[in-house]
Amino acid sequence: MPNIKSAKKRVLVTEKKNAKNSAQKSALRTSVKKAKVAIEAKDENAAAAVKVASVDLDKAASKGLIHKKTADRKKSRLAKALNKAQ
Repeated sequence: MPNIKSAKKRVLVTEKKNAKNSAQKSALRTSVKKAKVAIEAKDENAAAAVKVASVDLDKAASKGLIHKKTADRKKSRLAKALNKAQ
């Protein structure tokens, strides 16, 4: 643990940010996984799941959680899989 007051604050703030980012990233992965499972199961709600995942990916990219091109690549792969399944 640091001795300097500002360094102590940085540790606390970093832990808080890390917890928030981890939770958001986990939710994002869950959303993408639900879309993939829906596509593989040929669920009638697969298109809706892909749309939700795309919105989640865009939000994560806009907040800096993931890179914009990573979000675009994942959205593209989901859309491609959905089109192939239909």
